[in-house]
Amino acid sequence: MSGRNTALTPPDDAAAPVRHPDAPAPGEPLGAHYGHCFGCGEGQPHGLHLEARAGEGVRVSAEFTVKPAHQGAPGLAHGGVLATALDETLGSLNWLLRVIAVTGRLETDFVRPVPVGTVLYLEAEVTAVAGRKIYSTAVGRIGGPQGPVAVRADALFIEVKVDHFIDNGRPEEIRAAMSDPDQVRRTRAFEVNP
Repeated sequence: MSGRNTALTPPDDAAAPVRHPDAPAPGEPLGAHYGHCFGCGEGQPHGLHLEARAGEGVRVSAEFTVKPAHQGAPGLAHGGVLATALDETLGSLNWLLRVIAVTGRLETDFVRPVPVGTVLYLEAEVTAVAGRKIYSTAVGRIGGPQGPVAVRADALFIEVKVDHFIDNGRPEEIRAAMSDPDQVRRTRAFEVNP
């Protein structure tokens, strides 16, 4: 990252991340945490429909295809959409730690343009944990895991309680999510949110 921000540098006493024993197995799809999430939800017609998989340790990989609805300039992905893909992938890491966390800071470098129709392959990992702070990094490559780097990011997530969502979310959506009879979907709806 150019001009690295000290807020994204773990303190000297930060611990190495530890994968939760109940985390999904490496290679297992993580699925959408919330059906209406713009990043991963199937209920968003113009969303990214990002598909993440658990990796080894505290790592995930994800993919999404840049659609015409994701354009910023003619034929190219909007930078905010690319930042959203990075944020969604980084947020998926918290499922491997089995914590509820929100994005505290996201610093993104845009390395090269990403054309419409491109499959963006993303890899992310947690690098350190310090109290409620979770430090992570991600890279997005064009076309596959060995493709050219298009975007990268460093992030700081903050662990929160479910009350963060209940107290701040729109009541209609909170009630709908809380009334879902599927306990896993109900829990995952509050997994991560900026």
